Amino acid sequence: MLDNAKARAGIAGAIEPIARGLLRVGLSADAVTWIGAAAVVADSVFVIARGHFLLGATIYGLLSLSDLLDGTMARISGTSGPWGAFLDSTLDRIVDAAVLISITIYFVNEPTHSWVVPATLVALAMGQITSYIRARAEAVGADCHVGIAERAERSLILWIAMTVTGFGYNVLPAAIALLAIVSTITVAQRIVHVRKQLA
Repeated sequence: MLDNAKARAGIAGAIEPIARGLLRVGLSADAVTWIGAAAVVADSVFVIARGHFLLGATIYGLLSLSDLLDGTMARISGTSGPWGAFLDSTLDRIVDAAVLISITIYFVNEPTHSWVVPATLVALAMGQITSYIRARAEAVGADCHVGIAERAERSLILWIAMTVTGFGYNVLPAAIALLAIVSTITVAQRIVHVRKQLA
């Protein structure tokens, strides 16, 4: 499982000057969160859904930096708090759904890979449920930092698959199948983990 906290800390030195620059021009952490999410949705609708996977993956990867920028900006400006965490988490769910829905739209028009459509829907549903389980578990006092495919892992699988597919090697169907499987396993892992704590 990727350690998100360590990964973020490792590139904080490169992100902080950009964050300070954005604050100087008048952008807030919330604004960067909204802009990043809206841009990924646009990338999904106008690029990924049309099968331009290399360009879509490049944009998606660059825009993922907004997930690091907004938190750094909030810390520097002293505006970190529950609202920012809530907004970031909510828009993350929208972004994840937009990317997977765009892939579904693309494969609807690819009859040779029609099975990818239900697999993508499973991956979408299980990804959303994974996040819900953690939020609900924490609300009732349980720890839920477990699972082989948290958001970072799922995003990385999609990004790599779209990039490789963009270079002409169509690994995206296999990656979607993998995503559906590991997301389902993660849901099961979290249910069992929380059950052990609360039983």
